[in-house]
Amino acid sequence: MDRPAFVLHDHRRPRPHFDLRLEEGGVLRSWAVPRGLPDDPRRNRLAVSVPDHDLDHLGYTDEDKTIADTGWWEEHDRDERRIVFTLHGRTGSRRYALIHTGEDWLLHLTKDQP
Repeated sequence: MDRPAFVLHDHRRPRPHFDLRLEEGGVLRSWAVPRGLPDDPRRNRLAVSVPDHDLDHLGYTDEDKTIADTGWWEEHDRDERRIVFTLHGRTGSRRYALIHTGEDWLLHLTKDQP
């Protein structure tokens, strides 16, 4: 069974930020996360939806962009306002929720972890 991939890019231009990309429907759905993935369930991070990227971005790097983490992801729950998912990366698994605020998204580290 093919598992959908994810990549977290460490992007240094135009300002340092991270790009979270989740494979879905033949593209990489993408969010810019200015302060990186949250490491505390009490502190959400802004996640700005950006245009989808082609799947070739899974391994893409250049002088301004490196891969901070990569692996596969699984969805646990979804509705029009949120997506609950686990990233299974190089150093382990973490469960997050992307919560749509109307304009942007918040990235939340869930209290319950795998």
